[in-house]
Amino acid sequence: MTPATILVFPCGSEIGLEIHRALSCARGLRLCGASSPVTNHGPHVFARYAEGVPYVGQPGCIEALREVLREFGADFLYPAHDDALLALAGRGDLGARVLGSCTETATVCRSKRATYARLNGIVRVPRVYASDEDYPLPVFLKPDAAQGSKGVFLAQTRAEADVMLARDPSLLLLEYLPGPEYTIDCFTDRNGTLRFAGARERLRTSSGISTHTRVVDPAPFRAMAEAINAALPMRGAWFFQAKEAADGAMTLLEAAPRVSGGMGLYRCRGVNLPLLTVYDAMGLDIEIPEQIDVPEMDRALHARYSLGFSYSAVYIDYDDTLVRDGKLAPEAVAFLVQCRNREIPVRLLSRHAGDLAERLREHGLDRWFDAVHHLDATQDKAAFITEPDAIFIDDSHAERKRVRAACGIPVFAPDALEALLDGRG
Repeated sequence: MTPATILVFPCGSEIGLEIHRALSCARGLRLCGASSPVTNHGPHVFARYAEGVPYVGQPGCIEALREVLREFGADFLYPAHDDALLALAGRGDLGARVLGSCTETATVCRSKRATYARLNGIVRVPRVYASDEDYPLPVFLKPDAAQGSKGVFLAQTRAEADVMLARDPSLLLLEYLPGPEYTIDCFTDRNGTLRFAGARERLRTSSGISTHTRVVDPAPFRAMAEAINAALPMRGAWFFQAKEAADGAMTLLEAAPRVSGGMGLYRCRGVNLPLLTVYDAMGLDIEIPEQIDVPEMDRALHARYSLGFSYSAVYIDYDDTLVRDGKLAPEAVAFLVQCRNREIPVRLLSRHAGDLAERLREHGLDRWFDAVHHLDATQDKAAFITEPDAIFIDDSHAERKRVRAACGIPVFAPDALEALLDGRG
């Protein structure tokens, strides 16, 4: 397979971060990211990163994207936001191919009113009320074009609904659907064939993103997926959301021709929908693998940090730093791997009471250090640190205090190792 470069834009969105997780380990793909001039997580994840592209729809956005695509030598552009998808779908003047569905599908799906109009009679859609009719309560108000549950409101009384409509007359007045909510992650190949539809229940959400979601039987949703795919030309990864109405009927909330924020659950089950999208765009015939039994996903905020300094060497402790309760500390081992990849020397400073060499062999650490210093109780760890731009990692506050005072270098406790782990590799 010829190597391909893919630019993700905007790369700091939750969608962009999932695309990175999905593609970063794929052989033959080179990832880069771009974002608008706003603080975002992209630069902590994408090793090749460009910032300052104007927001979609603002003057200069397309020209700036062309320049970034040219600079990175990108073959594909992967939109990672609904507005970006709408603005970029089908464009042939960027110097790179835009992944995803056609302009018509992007346009219809960006408007809930247009989506319901297109799919009414094809799948069950929520009833849209006029503000002057005698609609049942409660009633749900939702922007026509929004994502992440922004601007939604459940009105228990007509007065509440009237207040919301007075503030924003463009809000849709929708039938309230009280039942469970589901996302159906789908994939359609270049021949228009729906190849995959995996359903999951949305148990907990944050800003519209599933933070706790579990796999459910996809059979009740397959017909809906086929019908949507037939009515709206889809390509690659896409999804729709459905909710159970008061009468038990599964009702469409929205459809979107893009990666969903929770597709990682199916990726970890063995079905990597963003990667299949890239392969399909390359003209490769894809295969949907058998799924692994990973029934649910739960997630919370994940932190990355910026360091205000660089370091050329690492000095690290053994007991309760590299090994805790007789087991390797995963974050410490990950840091050792990062140092090896960057050719940063790591030296062990330990007062281990037993046979240190034997313990290192038992844990497979005997070849991981550029030097091993097994100290006795009278020796000072600071005396072994020679580089002025080294860092020191130790679980002992007293040891860190002495090294900091003697050497003037940054010192870290094991709980702060996450600050040293770089998500860009």
